[in-house]
Amino acid sequence: MSTRQSIDIEGLSHLTAIPVASKIGPLITSSVIAPFNPGTRDVPDTLQAQYANIFQHIDLMLKKAGANWSHIAKMEFWTPTADRDALDPLWIEKFPDEQSRPSRHTHVGQGKVATATFIAYID
Repeated sequence: MSTRQSIDIEGLSHLTAIPVASKIGPLITSSVIAPFNPGTRDVPDTLQAQYANIFQHIDLMLKKAGANWSHIAKMEFWTPTADRDALDPLWIEKFPDEQSRPSRHTHVGQGKVATATFIAYID
């Protein structure tokens, strides 16, 4: 069995003994990813800025685990509104090829801020 590796990044952490992500062999899974401004617990006012922070945190997690955006298999987002205009530009930037995008589930009306999780696989 592969050894589990806790992934921690600068600028984002949980207040409890939970890593921001975990890697076992080729599998990487995140914990909930908050939209905090890096190094703080401050949440930006706009959904666009919240998603920008989330994507920045994910980028650091992937790099720390030896992965990149092409390794993401699934992403889930929890968002307070159905306004996908804040999320879709970042989504298309990271995954421009319509024939090679991860699966995605967006939970609408959940919480007061945007959050996310992801599953990645390094082949």
